Amino acid sequence: MTSRTVDEQLGATVFFKCENLQRTGAFKFRGAFNAISALSAAQRARGVAAFSSGNHAQAMALAARLLGTKAVIVMPRDAPAMKVAATRGYGAEIVQYDRYTEDREAIGRKLASDRGLALVPPFDHCDVIAGQGTAALELLEEAGPLDVIVTPVGGGGLLSGTCLVAAATAPGCVLYGVEPAAGDDARQSLQRGKIVSIPAPHSIADGAVTTHIGELCFPLLRRHVREIVTAPDEALRRTMRFVAERMKVVVEPTGCLPLAALLAGAIPVRGKRVGVVFSGGNADLGLLAG
Repeated sequence: MTSRTVDEQLGATVFFKCENLQRTGAFKFRGAFNAISALSAAQRARGVAAFSSGNHAQAMALAARLLGTKAVIVMPRDAPAMKVAATRGYGAEIVQYDRYTEDREAIGRKLASDRGLALVPPFDHCDVIAGQGTAALELLEEAGPLDVIVTPVGGGGLLSGTCLVAAATAPGCVLYGVEPAAGDDARQSLQRGKIVSIPAPHSIADGAVTTHIGELCFPLLRRHVREIVTAPDEALRRTMRFVAERMKVVVEPTGCLPLAALLAGAIPVRGKRVGVVFSGGNADLGLLAG
């Protein structure tokens, strides 16, 4: 998708990869389906477990149903209601937790161990990273050569997959990630040269409120990403309204991170061909209306 208004404001040619139109409404379906597909028949017979604030949860639930297995998903109690309803609607069992006082990874590992399930985390998993990278692969195939690609950053799976694709097919392309200003663990990690953990951040970008990036993701980001920048919630609200009014699409706050940063001038793109990943469209309608 393109927008003449965005191109004029940025002085660039921008191509939007609309993963908000993907199955389950987000890019996460790519990694979830790829990871479950890679399991043995015996593993799929026992079922899968995951932890997620919403988009990976929905992706795992649908992928499990399509591939004939069961899914148990650990989700925060304050996850957007529509994401919880969709996950349950795809047939998954949901186990809730408090994101500010409990460790979702520990809960997920124990659940998988107790029930004999294959644990598929939302970002720190080779098959998940590989699956997420296909979004960037399609973007490059359809848009042609790009000077810059910008994606949101939560745990780092999407940006890591983008790193692998760009390194193999577009080595001259410069990569940027954008995360919520309230939770800049990825930015701090690249600056300090080690993975930095932070308390669970408060942001409307619920898909990117992770406390640390993945161990598999960090070396890829450190090697291939030019910079991680941030965008505050108010900028995300403005960007949500902009894409709804001017581009006629619904993009959730996390998916708006890249464009919010571009519109704020945080990434130099004038005169360049730019790829932006709209990572998801599962916006709470109350937030969108507000």
